[in-house]
Amino acid sequence: MAHNTTYIKSRKHPVAGARITPVGMAAAAALVALGMPVQAQTASSGTLPEVKVESAGDAGYKAGTVSSPKFTQPLLDTPQTISVVKEQVLREQAASTLTEALRNTPGASTFFLGENGNTSTGDAIYMRGFDSSSSIFVDGVRDLGAVSRDVFNIQQVEVVKGPAGTDNGRTAPTGAINLVSKQPTLENSFAASLGAGTASYKRGTVDWNKALEAYPGAAFRLNVMTEDSGVAGRDLVKNKRWGIAPSLALGLNSPTRVFLNYLHVTQDNMPDGGVPTIGLPGYTSPDARALTNRRPFLNSAARVDSSNFYGTTSDFANVDMDMVTARIEHDFASGTKLRNTTRFGRTHNDYRLTAFMGGGFPATGALTAASALLATPNPNDPATWTVTRNLPTNVNQVNKIAVNQTSLTTTVSTGSVQHDLAAGLELSREEQTNLGYYGQGFASVSTTYAPAGSLPAANLYNPNPNVTGFNRIANGAWSKGVTNTVAAYLFDTAKLSPQWQITGGVRVDRFKTDFDAVTLGALPAGALTPSSISLSDTLIGAKVGVVYKPASNGSVYALYATSAQPPGGANNQLSAAANNAANPKFDPQKAKTIEIGTKWDVLGGRLALAGALYRTDVSNDIETDPTNAANFVQTGKKRVQGLELTAIGAITNDWSLSAGYTTMDTKVLSGVPKTADGSTALAYTPKSAFTLWSTYRLPFGVTIGGGARYAGKLLRGTDGAVGTPAYTEAYWVFDAMASYRINKNLDVQLNVYNLADKDYVAAINKSGYRYTPGIPRSARLTANFTF
Repeated sequence: MAHNTTYIKSRKHPVAGARITPVGMAAAAALVALGMPVQAQTASSGTLPEVKVESAGDAGYKAGTVSSPKFTQPLLDTPQTISVVKEQVLREQAASTLTEALRNTPGASTFFLGENGNTSTGDAIYMRGFDSSSSIFVDGVRDLGAVSRDVFNIQQVEVVKGPAGTDNGRTAPTGAINLVSKQPTLENSFAASLGAGTASYKRGTVDWNKALEAYPGAAFRLNVMTEDSGVAGRDLVKNKRWGIAPSLALGLNSPTRVFLNYLHVTQDNMPDGGVPTIGLPGYTSPDARALTNRRPFLNSAARVDSSNFYGTTSDFANVDMDMVTARIEHDFASGTKLRNTTRFGRTHNDYRLTAFMGGGFPATGALTAASALLATPNPNDPATWTVTRNLPTNVNQVNKIAVNQTSLTTTVSTGSVQHDLAAGLELSREEQTNLGYYGQGFASVSTTYAPAGSLPAANLYNPNPNVTGFNRIANGAWSKGVTNTVAAYLFDTAKLSPQWQITGGVRVDRFKTDFDAVTLGALPAGALTPSSISLSDTLIGAKVGVVYKPASNGSVYALYATSAQPPGGANNQLSAAANNAANPKFDPQKAKTIEIGTKWDVLGGRLALAGALYRTDVSNDIETDPTNAANFVQTGKKRVQGLELTAIGAITNDWSLSAGYTTMDTKVLSGVPKTADGSTALAYTPKSAFTLWSTYRLPFGVTIGGGARYAGKLLRGTDGAVGTPAYTEAYWVFDAMASYRINKNLDVQLNVYNLADKDYVAAINKSGYRYTPGIPRSARLTANFTF
């Protein structure tokens, strides 16, 4: 099906004007699938001249396939929930980070702020009830490091939901995220953008592609990015970064192709430790406990200004990331394809973050520096209330990876059955190194770190960030974890008939993790003690799916899949402590998923509809022994199940849509409840979530668009903290955009986020003392140049 686009390749300006609810979306999707004619729609009279023609499967929002050779079938016939966020959507939303890109995937976001005094940094993604931060990949290769990933060099983001152990080896129990890098092509193009907006937002990008005519089949591509901006609604917090990504392709349009890629990103940010939760809905003081020193006045305390910054001007978050990739592809005459990928990557994450943790209120006497709130001297005068700052969290971490992946795809027949095969071998070495610094507790025995033995408290309603006089001092402690892995996999899609096919896959990972550390003993003696510990094991992941095709443009399927995550599998760090989940005595955490769904391409293949029922059971969960808090046991079982619906593509040549709705019914089947309210649900997981983005192209080069995002109530985790909110409220957020093409080389685009200026909690920490406010109403104006 042909499709009209404007001057930018794959940039279609097809927005929804109608208001939509999750139930309404599902009903509309069903009506489209059953009743609307599957035929072309004529372009509007306002289409600009000099259009390009592309297939519906390649243009706009809809993706026909994913990049990994392990998926041998188009998405329509792949028995699994997979969401693809294409570059056009990112461009229309003026998205710059992975977190912003995942706004288009329901139920995947940064809901968790951190544990106790530590704040999560980077892409701390929760998906279907579990932390998926360690399951982020770039071009199919694991990408470690707690950093915020920019999308300036990304062609599309692929979100695979359900256990991905067969595809990636050790992984989070509910899926993986793969970022697909831009590659050179034989079409000359130049695109650039300049943006400005709220909170001193400034960003510029360049995407230049050049076919090297002197060398047939060769092309060079260069992507460059620079950004210097604050964060809307937050004082002092900033994001400053630049990146460059040159790439060279040889042998394009020939049987043998070579791709050479380099990526460098530098970040110089001011991190955000969050805002006190006092005054939020659900907040109560410890007055309910049998305390002799009660603080009932806190129950009616006003909320703090969500723009307040409780860190110090000495905080920083610096990142240097380098990635070198070489990929060789060869097509044999028989149709067999061979691919080999080699990558070397290094990420240095260095930050200092001053935050506040809170803590228990004392039963007697005055509140102390260990307490969450200091009411001095007058509990009736909020202007005198202060919160205690922790000594800074210092992280100096280096992640390195060396990987070689070889894959072979082919098609063979056994009688009347056609087999689409994918086999591969992966070798990898992953390394994480951490340096230790004097932190909390050191100031009590030395004034070298902080002159007064601790950091000055912050006024609750008017914090002063200009705190100086403390130093960052290495204490001689360090740790280094190395994981070496050899993995082999085989996938087979057996096409029994035009209506039936069976997809199966198995992967075997043999790994060994060696962890060496030097730890600092209790002060003031502070003896350094070396230690070494190892773990080796074999992980087996498998999946099998059955697909029935009642029509060529539709499928109905059932899937069973498994995955596993061993101790230390998320960061190559092990521990001999009995109360640490990284102790190698524990077995791998295991997940099993059952999914039943259907997928349909309608409207001439322009619009992809999908719906699935899923259930994931996670076993071998590690948790605190209810009879001995100093010990961990491996008895926990969890379950998340629900429904997911998506509609992605074009309704007409001018109207595009990306919508998704999911429910997540979570439960602790056995073990200790994980939420502050004592329920059996999982923390940081909304019961339902919805996302919508749609654009409509009007005459005379005008495009309008808009979107809506909904996240249900979140239950926070529990660690014995009291006097804090046990939940965050559900929220709706609405966004809008409008663009105008001035001429064939220039268009301007305005994005407005959170139109209703909704005040909401985006993330909350485990104890509930701190939260990250949602972005208030803000705007970005972007000029896009194409030649």
